[in-house]
Amino acid sequence: MHYRPLLRSRLLLFLGAALALFGSACALTTEAPRQAAHVLSEVEAAFLDTVQARTFQWFWDTATDDGLVPDRWPRRTFSSVAAIGFGLTAYPIGAERGYATRTQAAERVLTTLRFLWEAPQSTDSVDVTGYRGFYYHFLEMDTGRRFRTVELSTIDTALLMAGALFSQSYFEGNNDTEAAIRAYADSLYRRVEWTWFLTDEPLITMAWHPEGGGGFGRARYQGYNEAMILYLLALGSPTHPVDPGVWDAYTSTYTWAEFYGQEHLNFSPLFGHQYSHVWIDFRGIQDAYMREKGIDYFENSRRATYTQQAYAVANPDGWKDYGETIWGLTACDGPAGVRLEVDGQERRFNTYWARGASAEHINDDGTLAPTAVGGSVPFAPEITIPALQAMRARYGGDLFAQYGFLDAFNPTFTFTDVDLGHGRIVPGKGWFDTDYLGIDQGPIVAMIENHRSGLIWETMKRNPYVVRGLQRAGFTGGWLAGRALP
Repeated sequence: MHYRPLLRSRLLLFLGAALALFGSACALTTEAPRQAAHVLSEVEAAFLDTVQARTFQWFWDTATDDGLVPDRWPRRTFSSVAAIGFGLTAYPIGAERGYATRTQAAERVLTTLRFLWEAPQSTDSVDVTGYRGFYYHFLEMDTGRRFRTVELSTIDTALLMAGALFSQSYFEGNNDTEAAIRAYADSLYRRVEWTWFLTDEPLITMAWHPEGGGGFGRARYQGYNEAMILYLLALGSPTHPVDPGVWDAYTSTYTWAEFYGQEHLNFSPLFGHQYSHVWIDFRGIQDAYMREKGIDYFENSRRATYTQQAYAVANPDGWKDYGETIWGLTACDGPAGVRLEVDGQERRFNTYWARGASAEHINDDGTLAPTAVGGSVPFAPEITIPALQAMRARYGGDLFAQYGFLDAFNPTFTFTDVDLGHGRIVPGKGWFDTDYLGIDQGPIVAMIENHRSGLIWETMKRNPYVVRGLQRAGFTGGWLAGRALP
């Protein structure tokens, strides 16, 4: 998860919502138009509500009595700590939209936070949930204990804490349940010893394992990626804050690059341009890096979204169905790990893979993920909403089912004599996943809500820890202007 970027001046300001496409087989060479207000039509609003309602219901129905959210469903394997964080974010959305009552949502959140607080933390390798406030990447669904020998994960813990802090700021009521939510969320966040993972200062290490007396992994979070939320929460901690210089060290590993007409910080899978933005409104606020570039991180994600559409229109590898409304590369499931001949050319296909396209590298096997588009709705609604509508219209129930969009699909992969890693072959249409993944469901329901109401963004602006983290990272301007450092 270390990718790059590059610079160039802005071009014309486009007031319309349409993007000019210069030839069906050519890359787009114009920069993304600056975002104008996108007023949802009645049809769009109804469609997005259906997507949100079904996606929310996935979290509501599949979590355990302790609040553990599965990594995937219906094939249940283990709980994902990051998916729990997205679940904690989804429940208040459900309360706002009427998918559940506020009382029901509060009770679910409190159950989850209480379990996480009370679950054992120690150096033991078994029968534990975490250590030093961090949590293991995957947990057993039945017990909430560490799944096999997975790592203690900094980024997954950060995503969990982001959901907890959103719940803390959302549930402001005076009743016992909402007061307990605030207390548990605060205690969970304060317990995380962020500085412990600065083993090779000043970059945060990705993982730790207790085996053999304990040891940190070699990989650190560097280069632009989803770790913005990790660094910001580590900076905002009232108990174990990292030094502000850590943010400067992190941004110093960025590389600015042009890809399909867009100059921006590159990261190949779109999830890296989405995850931190689920909880933080980066519109109009800048750190030192972005002040120099003359844009903000929101605009950067907008440009990244446009590059993905442009790449699909160009379709350099000739994958089936790619185009203006069928696109979206990110980490997701895939059909099988095999090499097969397609139209006289050997192609490599994969199961779960960090698919993506940027100046850094291209990982593309013809597999597309609706979450790549759904998680980018606020950045470019004029191209993402039509794409989601087109996917549902074109593929129907094979892609859009009980809990909204299934994880992925590949129209090119039509082979019926291959053992599939996931999903099924639909004659005449290609491969379709049969699983939903929590970390892919989360950005869909959350980012659609941010576009529709700004609920998560506005709520998190009231959280002093988030404000402190941004200010200590050097963010100024916009909604941060005039705020004293908490």
